[in-house]
Amino acid sequence: MRAPQTCVAILRIVVGAWFLKAVWTKLTLAYVAGVVPYPAVSARFLGFHPKRVAEFAADNPVGWYKDFLQTTVLPHASTFATLQAYGEVVVGLGLVLGLLTPLTAVIGLALALNYGLATQWMSFGQQGFHLLLITSMVIFVVTGAGRVLGLDALLRRRLRAWWLRWLV
Repeated sequence: MRAPQTCVAILRIVVGAWFLKAVWTKLTLAYVAGVVPYPAVSARFLGFHPKRVAEFAADNPVGWYKDFLQTTVLPHASTFATLQAYGEVVVGLGLVLGLLTPLTAVIGLALALNYGLATQWMSFGQQGFHLLLITSMVIFVVTGAGRVLGLDALLRRRLRAWWLRWLV
């Protein structure tokens, strides 16, 4: 029966769409030589990111994570803002398309764990939402969620090397 796999695929697509929605205001179009467009992190997000990280760190009860935010993320806020924005694009597109789903879900898991650690002390809603994201990412990794309604099924047939097949 394929109904369970189809349900997981629908969940994968919805979670991917959420990631794409989340990155919508973080990117803008920039141009190489004034001609070739590419997605760049918006100045608005680069300015907002350090303030938000400082808020997450302020009363965070997880000592080691608070230290990480204050001593590593804040001094390099533009780098982490860029990693976050492009990471959300990769996760969103990968999940919606079912492309390299295990790898995409591991990246999404890293993002969701960080979001959860940063915000878990703020409200019960934050705890529950990020726990659902983390659980969803684990399910996508272990079930081969991109093999139904996704491009991973096509890639899996073409990849012969065992060490590449784990990607799909």
